[in-house]
Amino acid sequence: MNPIGRGTRIASFVAMLLLPAIARAHLTDTGLGPIYDGIAHLLLSFDDLLPVLALAMLAGLNGAPAGRLLLFVLPVAWLAGGIAGALAGSAAAPPMAASPWLLALGVLTAASANLRPAVFVGLAVALGLVHGWLNGAAIAAAGRETSGLIGIAGTLFVVVALASAGVVSLRKPWTRIVVRVAGSWIAAVGLLMLGWELRGVLA
Repeated sequence: MNPIGRGTRIASFVAMLLLPAIARAHLTDTGLGPIYDGIAHLLLSFDDLLPVLALAMLAGLNGAPAGRLLLFVLPVAWLAGGIAGALAGSAAAPPMAASPWLLALGVLTAASANLRPAVFVGLAVALGLVHGWLNGAAIAAAGRETSGLIGIAGTLFVVVALASAGVVSLRKPWTRIVVRVAGSWIAAVGLLMLGWELRGVLA
């Protein structure tokens, strides 16, 4: 394989991920109906997906009970927040809606923080309500069907189950360090996003 061609393709892919119009797009239209649109939205919206992955990895580091708590609490809270947001019909996401979550959850994952169940549930409920509200408000503003929230909640269940169970199954110390390093990368993404958003606010 031509190394120059491969490098160009990788650079093009990274550039596409960094384009704000693509990475911050809030709704996805698959043409397959609102439920599939919801599935695609979560998987393609990194401001929603990355905090979920960070929280799922943190749950895995805290053990199977934390993973089971997150598995049911987060989708329900997200769905409740989404319904509330759709009924309220609020406008677009405010500045700095995602970056604090990425920063905080990334740091907790990198530190392998041992959280009490009540704290963990509180984080899951808060994340679900805030991001669910933003999703529901965007759906209402675009005139889409709220059944897309079911697709989002179902995908959350699957993503959390796979990520948290994958981390719980890790036994060798170096594999858990890899998870913590991934958390530090998510925190770095949150810090970069926060700097970019503050630049826009203060400009």
